[in-house]
Amino acid sequence: MSHPEFEVKTAIAPRSFRQLLDGYVRLIRLDKPIGILLLLWPALWALWIAGAGEPRWGVVLIFIFGVALMRSAGCAINDYADRNIDGEVARTCGRPLATGLVAPKEALWIFTILCLMAFGLVLLLNQQTVFMSVVAVFLAALYPFMKRFTHLPQLVLGMAFGWAVPMAYMALTETVPLVAWVLYLATIIWALIYDTEYAMVDREDDLRIGVKSTAILFAENDRLIIGLLQLLMIVLLVAVGIMVGLGLFYYVGLGAASLLFARQQQLIKNREPAACFTAFLNNNCVGMLIFFGLLLDYMLA
Repeated sequence: MSHPEFEVKTAIAPRSFRQLLDGYVRLIRLDKPIGILLLLWPALWALWIAGAGEPRWGVVLIFIFGVALMRSAGCAINDYADRNIDGEVARTCGRPLATGLVAPKEALWIFTILCLMAFGLVLLLNQQTVFMSVVAVFLAALYPFMKRFTHLPQLVLGMAFGWAVPMAYMALTETVPLVAWVLYLATIIWALIYDTEYAMVDREDDLRIGVKSTAILFAENDRLIIGLLQLLMIVLLVAVGIMVGLGLFYYVGLGAASLLFARQQQLIKNREPAACFTAFLNNNCVGMLIFFGLLLDYMLA
């Protein structure tokens, strides 16, 4: 077994254009859009609340494309950081850097290009939002390396994934009020929930190779802590609704999301990797139900 920090030198064999394209697509996870959706839902929550149900469509489109670009960039830098770890984990051993289909330098170039493209979109927004985008890049680059130093890399992931929330407020209102930070905190909590479920899939491999995660930190208390985090997230989102003056449909959406959280508790009950992964995927529906409740509330108010 190789040590996770041992530098593996993998020669890149000649590749056809189709192999190269396939490697790049899998590197930035375009074949697995769940990450884009989990990042997008909080951005849409913030855009609709900050825009009082009528956000400017130009800003909405900038955020949608920006989210997709930054998630893809995050995947590229994540695989670069984990290039000597992924081969030791059953779920990730087929990733393009682990198999040598994509070179580490290529992953860095792709990360840089995607960040520059996202920055180009942000330049269409106000100056304050441009300044805030620098924090987004820093958090996206920092997260993959945190699993070597702390059992809370999921916290940094939540900070990165949720940063679109204050950015959305700044883009639409040129200010970040208290309600935006409450929504941002709810988004961070949500990332702790779904990424802990995700980390439960790899817990045995991570313990073997020395990678840290909240799944390892929480140990046998994982379900209890996830449940408390789920409750805290719903409470924070109720607080957002009260602060903004949202109505019935928003709370119906929160109620439906709560039922999905209960379903996730059932899925992770026996801590089976496949069921934990299903619970992770289920969070896409959580985000969607909250957004549609919010959308209906503004449409029918």
